[in-house]
Amino acid sequence: MSGVSTNVGIIVNGIRRLLFPPACLFCHTDLEQADGCCPACLEHIHIWPITVCNRCGTMLAEGAAPGPCGHCLQKPPAQQQTLSLYQYHGAVRDAILGWKLQGNEAAVRWLLQTASPRLQQLIDRNDLLLPVPAPLDRMRQSGQHHAANLARWVAGECGAEMEWRLLRRQGSQARQSTLSGKARRKNLRKAFTLADQHRELLQTAHAKRLWIIDDIFTTGSTVHYAALAAAKTGLPVSVLTLARTRHRGSSI
Repeated sequence: MSGVSTNVGIIVNGIRRLLFPPACLFCHTDLEQADGCCPACLEHIHIWPITVCNRCGTMLAEGAAPGPCGHCLQKPPAQQQTLSLYQYHGAVRDAILGWKLQGNEAAVRWLLQTASPRLQQLIDRNDLLLPVPAPLDRMRQSGQHHAANLARWVAGECGAEMEWRLLRRQGSQARQSTLSGKARRKNLRKAFTLADQHRELLQTAHAKRLWIIDDIFTTGSTVHYAALAAAKTGLPVSVLTLARTRHRGSSI
């Protein structure tokens, strides 16, 4: 009977491939194997370098890493560590925009699954992941809390816990993408605070380190002010973003 079941499974899989051939999650071209990404798109997926300033995540020459860089010597961000997985460019940029604007999450999930070994190396099971809180009116408009979804997926890859209630957003701020560097800093200066019940939440989680989770690092203003609020817990705070833009300077 086991041989019959195996043969049936092969036939079913063959029919499925015939009716629904595997396609690249990024450009949707047909694939010979269901591995998620075609060779052309794979060439345009760039991992964020590991030779960076450990404090702010800025790329450094190999001999200068892990820093601190000149900017962090003068004006370091609130977080103790900043890490990004990919460069916000090419197929990664398309995947994030497709997820945020159209709800197509498959390519982003593939990027996280591909980065799973690194996530497991970076994040301890006793760490607590905190998504950057989104403004309530924006969540109502989109029906999504993208940073919370991202934090939940990262937690699934590394075995840590996610807590969306600890950090809160107060007030309503303009979209960061519409503002200059100085305006970004002013826009978020008082945007984040700890929840009233943050002590109880931390005791339940037994957290040793907090991670601020966001999708894109541009100037660093958002994660800096979120980390500034999180640091009031007394725990060390790190930042992890899915992607990072390469040609934008810090506004901290």
